[in-house]
Amino acid sequence: MSLGRWWPRRADGLPPGQRLLTEMPRFSDAPMRWAPAVPEHPTLTVRHGEHTVSLPLDAIDELDRIEIVADFHCVTTWSVRDLRWSGVRVRDVLRRHLGDERPTPFARVHAGDGAIARYVIDDLLSDDVLLATQLNGEPLTLRHGAPLRLVCPGQYGYKNAKHVTEIEFCDSEPDSAYGGKEHLRGRVAREERHGRLPNWVVRWPYRLAVPITARLADRALAQKPNGHSFS
Repeated sequence: MSLGRWWPRRADGLPPGQRLLTEMPRFSDAPMRWAPAVPEHPTLTVRHGEHTVSLPLDAIDELDRIEIVADFHCVTTWSVRDLRWSGVRVRDVLRRHLGDERPTPFARVHAGDGAIARYVIDDLLSDDVLLATQLNGEPLTLRHGAPLRLVCPGQYGYKNAKHVTEIEFCDSEPDSAYGGKEHLRGRVAREERHGRLPNWVVRWPYRLAVPITARLADRALAQKPNGHSFS
């Protein structure tokens, strides 16, 4: 596989600092980590104070489904245009199963591959934030986050957690699993790319890592999972 296919290239109409890819790679902060096996009966755990509920994926699919078409922007400066996601709004899932209880100011989303992303609650409950089960009209595959992926079009890719297993609501700002490099908001329009460093410092180091990271993530995807929750 040529690494050139994963080199982001200039294109009109992209947000600040972004470059275009023509296809969506599997991408990860830990590219050699295998994708988790999809459980026979996938569930989503929602924790809100002392209230914990485990939702079968079938129960989530019973909610009103919506479809959005949105560009995807990775913090490492690559973008893919016009991805078609189908799923249910996060806020609809919470309203159905937690009622009108007032949300906490923050949340964390846990993934089956061990990743954790944190959010300001207003970002997570936006109109276009989905728990997606389909991409471009087809069921999600392991490459892009099966069986359930969080889709937050207004935020960088590290807020779009793959293989989602749990949403946890927090009264105080949670620690970041990514350390200082994770911006709490990660909003693309404001180029909130890094938690501490200015954008001009990180753009080129991030971009240079894109081809090899995409290649390594592809290799890891082809390996056999070991049966643990992540590896």
